[in-house]
Amino acid sequence: MPVVATRVNLLRDDRERRSTMMKALRVLVLFGLVAMPVRALAVDDAPPADSAKASASPVAAALTRADAAAAAIVAIPNEKRTFENTLGAIDDLLSRLNGETSMAQFMAYVSTDATEREMGEKAAEDVANWLITFSKRKDMFNAVKAYADTNPTLSGERARLLQFVLRDFKRDGMMLSDADRARLTDVQKEITRLGIEFERNIREDATTLFFSARELSGMPEEFLKNLPQARGMYEVNMSYPQYIPVQEMCEVEATRQKMWIAYKRRGGEKNVGVLEQILKLRAEQARLLGFANAADFETEVLMSKTSSNVASFYAQLTPLVRKKAEIDFEEMQNLKRTHIASADAVLEPWDYSFYKTRLLKEKYSVDPEVVRQYFPMQSVVEGLFEVTQRIYGLTYRDVTAEASQRGRHLWHEDVKLYEVSDNASGKVLGEFYLDLYPRPNKYNHAAQWGLLEHKFFMDGTEQKPLAALVCNFTKPTADAPSLMTHDEVETFFHEFGHCLHTIVSEASLGRFSGTSVERDFVEAPSQMFENWVWNADVLNLFAKHYKTGEPLPKATLDGMIAAQKLASGMDAQNQVFYGLTDQRYHSAPDGVVDTIAVQATTFEETTMFKPVPETFFQASFGHLVGYQAGYYGYMWSLVYASDMFTRFKKEGLLNPEVGLDYRRKVISQGGTKDGLDLVRDFLGREPDMRAFLEHLGLSEAK
Repeated sequence: MPVVATRVNLLRDDRERRSTMMKALRVLVLFGLVAMPVRALAVDDAPPADSAKASASPVAAALTRADAAAAAIVAIPNEKRTFENTLGAIDDLLSRLNGETSMAQFMAYVSTDATEREMGEKAAEDVANWLITFSKRKDMFNAVKAYADTNPTLSGERARLLQFVLRDFKRDGMMLSDADRARLTDVQKEITRLGIEFERNIREDATTLFFSARELSGMPEEFLKNLPQARGMYEVNMSYPQYIPVQEMCEVEATRQKMWIAYKRRGGEKNVGVLEQILKLRAEQARLLGFANAADFETEVLMSKTSSNVASFYAQLTPLVRKKAEIDFEEMQNLKRTHIASADAVLEPWDYSFYKTRLLKEKYSVDPEVVRQYFPMQSVVEGLFEVTQRIYGLTYRDVTAEASQRGRHLWHEDVKLYEVSDNASGKVLGEFYLDLYPRPNKYNHAAQWGLLEHKFFMDGTEQKPLAALVCNFTKPTADAPSLMTHDEVETFFHEFGHCLHTIVSEASLGRFSGTSVERDFVEAPSQMFENWVWNADVLNLFAKHYKTGEPLPKATLDGMIAAQKLASGMDAQNQVFYGLTDQRYHSAPDGVVDTIAVQATTFEETTMFKPVPETFFQASFGHLVGYQAGYYGYMWSLVYASDMFTRFKKEGLLNPEVGLDYRRKVISQGGTKDGLDLVRDFLGREPDMRAFLEHLGLSEAK
């Protein structure tokens, strides 16, 4: 599982929000590791893992060292093979390679320098291609097989690593003929190249629209003041701080419609073509490896195991979602008809956020713009830090000023660096970056990158984790602080859940460290942590008015909590739409898919709306590179997230005893056990769906 775990809010993703799931630095999963700059240690004779300026030569040098390390492994006589010099050496090799190239690849997503971004993309492709070739080496497979044939006595992570590596060699085509394996190599390299192109097209999309003041009626003066102007018109882009407020507050339906359609065209028709090429290649890869389709290939190593199990999950859930969505739709459509005095008005997709916001105000007395004033960025950061330090037994220290002495690169003046220590032992566990504000050409969602994972190398050297949180919250100005919506606060808590999953890892092997769990479980710890921003005791720690310091009024908080399940059926339907579209794209045996037609049909089947012609959301659906045939995992993992939260709900969200038990039994374990076993260990029982249905507000719709 990728070390990078990003997120999308399960319940509000018409804006593909909270990042595109696991979206960053993922090239593809190879040999059981992610070919991403997210792993490993900077060893003494290698360039630092995050040297300031990436260049082709350090990456090339890292690949040369990896070649030498691989040669040393295969050269060992079979009778002298041990875990340390074979499987352990492979884990060391891959961790070092990722560590030595991680920052170079990461710069493609955050650097302000175009050349550095290009070099980051080149580094990602070079490393991915090296890993593809590595995973096809017969001599490496023979070395592992020779060690396995000794029937070694292994337990824990070591036994699991042997099982996984043998499985991955099979999935990488080691049982194929030489000709088929060569073709598989070519296919995977082309998938990598096209995937990088697909993500670049999303990241570099600069769609902007121009509106008059009248067309932006209803928008706050502060919002308008911060927009660029040209010839009396306001320029609005597709970034979250601009797109979302227009959807939520603009009184002019035509403006919301224009913005919604433009947002659903990001990436352009060129990305539709790129995606359809990728789908054909993924289908060919699956066929070569003996799978009926790409969906079955992808799910084999996940909790679901088969695409038919995913289909059953949706079949069980969809009727419940539909019942609640019908109630939601009727309520919103009636509000629209009253609002515009039209008895036959129809609720459209671009009306959803606007009338949901209006319902919050009218039915629950919650004005999101007023609520923002109680969530200044600095207070939210301090509150998040206080909560997580208290319940997980941690201490954070701002070491931004020490970054250069630590060999850490601050790629922008907004970036901060923090050190994390364990309170009980005093031991430093790792570090994390915060990069919170938008800028041109930056990754434009919210995501966590695991740049280095926790690992003990075979020589006993311990590597400590390094993570980066990359977000796009409103940047403070000389006149106003950064004020966060409650939704953004939830996003921040979610992403920080991924960060802690990386930082507190106790896995010994890089393969199982941090967020390296099944892709359909990786979101569970972070989804669970979203619940903290709905709790009065937690919010009272930091939700203070940015001018007066007054706490969030109880009546407002009560209204927010009462409205938590507002439109939950339509929100859940939207997630079914994304997940089912993804499954259908990857279920065609030959991979020939008219993606525009499929998404239109699926949209009509799974939501309360009619399809909108000439839109192609899939062109900017970044999960289709990295989470392919796995988007269902957001709803799947929420089952476990909701169930795990029942312990905190019963024993206290700020209870350090349950927090430390969760840290010890779940997030510190990484992929050392199956996700289901981690949940069982923490709950002391088998998980079930009751808390999940209650969380979505669907239990009463049964």
